[in-house]
Amino acid sequence: MPSVELGQPVPDFEASATGDQTIRLADLRGQNVVIYFYPKDNTPGCTSEGQDFRDLMKAFTELDTEIFGVSRDGLKAHENFRAKHEFPFHLISDKDESLCKLFDVIKLKKLYGKEYLGIDRSTFLIDAEGVLRNAWRGVKVKGHAQEVLEAVKAL
Repeated sequence: MPSVELGQPVPDFEASATGDQTIRLADLRGQNVVIYFYPKDNTPGCTSEGQDFRDLMKAFTELDTEIFGVSRDGLKAHENFRAKHEFPFHLISDKDESLCKLFDVIKLKKLYGKEYLGIDRSTFLIDAEGVLRNAWRGVKVKGHAQEVLEAVKAL
């Protein structure tokens, strides 16, 4: 499956999410969709990012925008992470990395001198017609959710 491109429709996908949900992109037509990829539940940066999106959720909802967080963690870990931080949006479990591959967010990373493949913190904005309008890669958490909100307002 080729990866997504700006200005092009995002291929339909199906993914398991918290709340016993199956998320299908096709079912979300008519509203904007923000998908943010993060490395791991309950780590400092990922927690801050989720909290920032949570705190702006009302503004996103008023702009008819759904938010989904995605990592390779399992649904049980996601349910705990979501409940602990009261995230009003669902978290998608991408254990098989199919979404990670579609959005091309698996990158070679280094930690303590060891190289490994991990998720590059990235966010994607899909418009109501299913077209990819913005892509942020190598995201720095501070101020990011607000920047995404501004991009939604500009649609």
